[in-house]
Parts: sequence; C-alpha cells; structure tokens
Amino acid sequence: MDQLSRRKWLGRVSVPALSVAGASLISGKIPQAENRTDVYNIRDFGAEGDGKVLDTKAIQDAINTCNNNKGGVVMVPAGVFLSGTLELKSNVTLHLSAEAKLLGSPRREDYTAGKGIPEGNGNIVFLYAVNAERLSIEGKGTIDGNGLAFYTGKGDNTGPGQNGVNGNFDRPHLLIFYQCANLRMDDVFMVASAYHCVRLLQCKHVYIDGVRIYNRVNKNNDGFHFNSCQYVHLINSDVQCQDDACALFGSNKFVTVTNCSFSTRWSIFRFGGGESQNIAITNCLIYDTYGCAIKISAGVAGIQNFSFSNIVMENVTGPIGIGFSGVNSGKSTGNSQPARKSYLRNISFNNIRANVVALPVPHPDIHFELHTWEGEKNSCITLNAMGEYYIEDVSFTDVRIKYAGGGTAEQAEKRDVPNIAAEYFGVWDKTPGGPPAYGLYARNVKGLSLHNVRFEFEKNDLRPAIVFDNVQDASINGLSLQGSLDAPSLLRVTNSKDILLAGVRVLTPCKVLLSLEGTGNEFVNIDGGELTKAKQQVVYLNGANEKSVKVRI
Repeated sequence: MDQLSRRKWLGRVSVPALSVAGASLISGKIPQAENRTDVYNIRDFGAEGDGKVLDTKAIQDAINTCNNNKGGVVMVPAGVFLSGTLELKSNVTLHLSAEAKLLGSPRREDYTAGKGIPEGNGNIVFLYAVNAERLSIEGKGTIDGNGLAFYTGKGDNTGPGQNGVNGNFDRPHLLIFYQCANLRMDDVFMVASAYHCVRLLQCKHVYIDGVRIYNRVNKNNDGFHFNSCQYVHLINSDVQCQDDACALFGSNKFVTVTNCSFSTRWSIFRFGGGESQNIAITNCLIYDTYGCAIKISAGVAGIQNFSFSNIVMENVTGPIGIGFSGVNSGKSTGNSQPARKSYLRNISFNNIRANVVALPVPHPDIHFELHTWEGEKNSCITLNAMGEYYIEDVSFTDVRIKYAGGGTAEQAEKRDVPNIAAEYFGVWDKTPGGPPAYGLYARNVKGLSLHNVRFEFEKNDLRPAIVFDNVQDASINGLSLQGSLDAPSLLRVTNSKDILLAGVRVLTPCKVLLSLEGTGNEFVNIDGGELTKAKQQVVYLNGANEKSVKVRI
C-alpha cells in the first residue's frame, strides 16, 4: 500500500483526529501527526470497524507497512475495530481518533504471547512491542481489552488478594513493552484489560501524559507495571484498578510521577527488591485505596533516594508500609544468606494529608468479592526492618493523618513482631490482627526524622500513638498526638538510643506520656512541649531505668 499524499490524508482523516491536533497546538503539545504525509489509515488496509469482523490482519498490515516505509502514523479512525494480538514497531505512531476503539477479541485463539518477551512476563497480550524505538500511542480514542470475556473468578495466586484460588494466567495483558526506547503514550483511554494493563520491561526514556486507565473487570487488574526501567515520566494521568496501580519492581531508576490520581483495592505505589533508586512522586491524589497506598517490601535490595511529596490520601488503609529483611527469603534468621550489599535508605515523605479507615471498603464497581486480611485492621505507618539490617534515613515532614481509631488493648500488647518483610498487613496478621500503634510503628530504623507531624483518631484508640523498637538516631520536633486515658501510654520506646523529642504536644489527656521498655535504651531526651495533659511522664518496664531518659518541661 502506497503512503497517502497530504491532500488525500486531509480528505480521509476524521474530524476528531484533526481536532486532537488543533487542541494539541493550543495546549502547547506538539501533535504527533502535524505536517505528516506518512499516514496509514487502517480502513485502507481492509479494516471493517464494525466490532464484529476480526480486523487483526488489516491493522497489522498497516503497522508493518508504516514501519517498512521508515515510520509514520497508523490512523485508527472512528469505529470499533475488533482485534487479537498486534505487534507495534519502531517509528510508528498509533493514533486513535476520538470515536475510535480497538476492541480485544473475546476468543483466546486470537491471541499469542509477544515474540521475544521473556517467558513469565508476557503470557498472552493484546498490543506489544520488543526492541522498538520512537514508538507512540496517542489520541482521544480507546483501547478496550474486553476483559470480562476472560473472567473466571480466579486470579494470579502469587498475590494475597486472590484468597488462595488457583491462578488464571491464560488471559491477555493489554500492553507489554520490552526493551523499548523513546516510548510515548498520550491521552489514550485504556479499559477492561483481562490481566495487567500496561507492563514496561527494561524500557528507557518513557513519557506517559494524560492517560486514563479503568481496569476493574477481573482479578489482578493492575494499572502500570514498571520493571527495571529508566528515565520514566508519568504525568496528568488517572488510574482506577483492582490490583497494583503503579508497581515499580526490579531496578527502576530516574522515575517521576506527577499530577496523577489513583484508586485501587490493593496498593498504589508498590516496590519490591532490586536496585530502585532516584524516584520522585509528587502532587498525587490517592482515594478509596485498600492494601496500602505506598508499599515497599524488600529482601535483597539496593533501594535509595525516594521522595514522596504533596500527596493527599482519602479513605485508605496502610497508609505507608516499608518492610526490609536484607535477605533472599525475606527472613532474618535460618539458612538465608545475606546479600553483600543490601540497603534501604534516604526516603522522604513531605506534605502528606491522609484519612485512614479501619478496614477495607468494597468498591461498588468491582463485581467480585475480595478477601480482607486480619492484619488490615486498624493499620498505621509501618517501618519494619529486622535482624542486622536497618531502614536508614527516613523523614516525615508536614504530615497530618486522621485515623479511624478503634484499636484494642490486645493489639497494644503486641511485642513479638514477625521477622518478615511481607505485605504490610502480613506482619500484623497474627490474631488479634493489626499493629500495636495507631500512628507509627518503627523497628530497626536508623536516622528517623519527624517534623511537624500530627496523628489523631476518630474513635477512641487503646494503642500508643508511636512505637519504637530498636530505633537509633531519631529527631522529633513539633509532634502533635491525640492521647487516650485508656491506652497504656502515648509513646512506647524499646531498646532505642539517641532519641530526641522536642516540642511534643499532647492534644488530649493520656495516662502516661512515655513507656520505656528494655535494658538497651540510651540517651532518650524529651525537651519541652505541651505535656501537661499526660497524667504521668514516664514508666519503666522490662529492665528500663531512669538513667536512660531525661525529661525537661
């Protein structure tokens, strides 16, 4: 098929597509099809667009021709184009007009695994690319995975959200990109993937702007998956899904996420092991999210330089969970061999506002039930390292969180915390489920800073606001805490040293300000603040004594 002349293209391109180009000029974006004569309309290759006839071959022919002719625009005009697996290629811009829809076939036989995608990552897929460069997907149209056609009630049982059912792997991901460079996605609506929505594996220089994902028809309906990618920029996008909304696994580096909104059942920003470094997430809204909004669970890892700032969380559980074991099995004892270099450090949380609910709330638009775990009850911020490994240099600045409260005396008595870096609630799953603090629990942390932090609850809570266990070098200034006369103490510090609490405000009466526990405490200092609402300043338990603490009112 010969490429179209500019005059012919202007005659054939849909009005919505031209409107997209005009709007792009007004908004300052450079339209992908501006001044292009190398435009390939898939109807000219035989695509019917009636939503009934399978158009896979016609669309693939348009992509191949565009690629063979050294690139251009593959135009998807108004219509519903039913298709199976499509391979995108270098120098190709896939443009979806405003009334255009690429609709995934409901038949399994119309899909294949992506050629060249490592086994275990691809399964079967709707659209994919391997080793492609200068590839773009743009336009106001829709990519619809038709995922409900693949619903079996089963999910990938590697995740906790599947309640132990057998996995259902034989269903297509919506998009997979492997080892691609200079990849762009602009404005497209992606809906109803049968599995994960967008998976990017070992890609570089990725720009995603104004994309909307709605993915709630099946289990394991993730949003974005970035695996060992570099120079990734996600902006101005909206994700509503059922599983991880923005997972960053492996060794991702130089990633920014800005001006986005997210909602899901399981987690938003999820990190695993690998060497994830230099990641900045800012100006994001997180709502109706259960399974921890920000979650890091790492064994062997080299994680550093994460910044989370200007984030609003409404109706979440978690809300932040960091677990770090430093070893392969996720345990600090046994036969596990420690890594030569394993660390998790330099994590900052700035200007965070959150409303934390007591338990997950079912999403009305998810048509299947999901298991609620015992450990999800009455969640709090968790910093949990173990053994010889520490979470290092973590700061919370200008953070205000309102918790649902309702924590029990049995939860407050928890001392034997499992040495596992698992799902945040897995740490707290032992009955009675939930953590021993209502605001913040920290174990094996070095270099912890809290400045202008405020924790409150709605329903009376019988747990301390903060629990420190083997915390070293903590600077706390301007901490405001709601207390309870029914809780054993407002603060609990165990075997910790070099702790400075300055300017602490006790917002409501409490029985005891500080419970000091264990023989390993050193240089715990409380310096000033508004402490008069505490009926007693310090109690000493399990070998702790007054020599390790100083209080100056």
